[in-house]
Amino acid sequence: MVSRRRAPAKEIFGWAMFDFANQAYTLLIITVVFGDLFTRVIVGDGPDYRMGNLLWSIALAISYLMVVLAGPVCGALTDYSRSRKRFLFVSYLLTITATALLYFVEPGWITYAVILIIISNFAYAIGENFIASFLPNLGPKKDLGWISGLGWSLGYIGGLVATAFTLLVLGEVSADNYDRIRWVGPFAAGFFLLAAIPTFVWLKERGRRRPLPADQGYISLGFTRLGHTLRNLVAFRDLSILLVSIFFVMAGIYIIISFSFIYGSQVIGWEEHVRALMFVTVQITAAIGALGFGFIQSRIGAKLTYGITLCLWMVAIIAIWQTPALSRLANNLLGVEWEAQYVFLFAGSLAGLSLGASQSAGRALVGVLTPRGKAAEFFGFWGLSAKLAAIFGILGLGLIQAMAGLADAILFCLALFILALIAVLPVNEQRGSDTAETWRDPHREG
Repeated sequence: MVSRRRAPAKEIFGWAMFDFANQAYTLLIITVVFGDLFTRVIVGDGPDYRMGNLLWSIALAISYLMVVLAGPVCGALTDYSRSRKRFLFVSYLLTITATALLYFVEPGWITYAVILIIISNFAYAIGENFIASFLPNLGPKKDLGWISGLGWSLGYIGGLVATAFTLLVLGEVSADNYDRIRWVGPFAAGFFLLAAIPTFVWLKERGRRRPLPADQGYISLGFTRLGHTLRNLVAFRDLSILLVSIFFVMAGIYIIISFSFIYGSQVIGWEEHVRALMFVTVQITAAIGALGFGFIQSRIGAKLTYGITLCLWMVAIIAIWQTPALSRLANNLLGVEWEAQYVFLFAGSLAGLSLGASQSAGRALVGVLTPRGKAAEFFGFWGLSAKLAAIFGILGLGLIQAMAGLADAILFCLALFILALIAVLPVNEQRGSDTAETWRDPHREG
């Protein structure tokens, strides 16, 4: 069997630049700035912000539900019509437009803010499916780990650049600084707009576009192909099992992405300079984790690498939960006076390594188990699993913290990563890879 050739370096770089570009949205809007701004200023139900946290959870959950409903059908359609790049471009423009409009949100305009977050996060998240579906065509399976890792590491570097500029120029998240910090939406949109240009210039749409059957439209065709895949999903046993594991791990990751800086503000009570330092620490360690584990994966295999990253996550979650206790322990044993907010940086370093490594390894493992002719469709299922997880995880944490507080609700994450590790154990990487290589599209012409 002929091995897939590695794509030109320029094309791989163009693909990876989309990760570089879209991290401005993830970090500035979801993780670091606007999520905190929404809960503390736009909703502003201090001192515990439980309603703000819950509304933030609901807005994100609705956007992910929209991806769940649209992702696999769009994937099936784009595989057939070879239109992934066009769908990616539409999602990119919608993300940029809705994100830029966040500038006009005023404190108390909760409904307007929620609608824009739902639209922008839906467009961003479904774009993740489209860009990921190009991965299996970029090289042989042994290279997918480092190629995926390159994308994630560039993403964290992009996020570092975008967020460092925002924090230095726009300042702190507060009601007093609202007239400046509101520019975070237009800046994130502009960064995404410009940084993703290499993707659309250099990334290639491979394969031949096929005409529609005479009796079908594009939407009905998408559902027809999706139905065929679901009926034959038993043939892709290892990929199906992996998606269950990804469900649990992404539930935990989306909680961390959506609530980590809220946790630092509300539970740890960090100062502004520690918040900025945490951001830099997480971005650097995440880039190292993504790239480093990507190369490790090329040597020890995708499944083992993925399992190691899940174990690393468990240690990180325990460190986050026990930050005050770790601070007291260090002070008693070492005779120092470390504040909890500085010990929290250690937990953040572990989380950063885990974040980059697990997402990169999971995406690469899906690529290893995916047949060429169904890349967009199967990455649609990957997106479906991840976004269902986001709904489950974010709403779950939102409800738990509303009842018990955010400090102990973080244990929900630990349970999710334990379940993810248990779920992935039956996956046979070689068997799944062989199934993907020998599969042939029954609808392919000629």
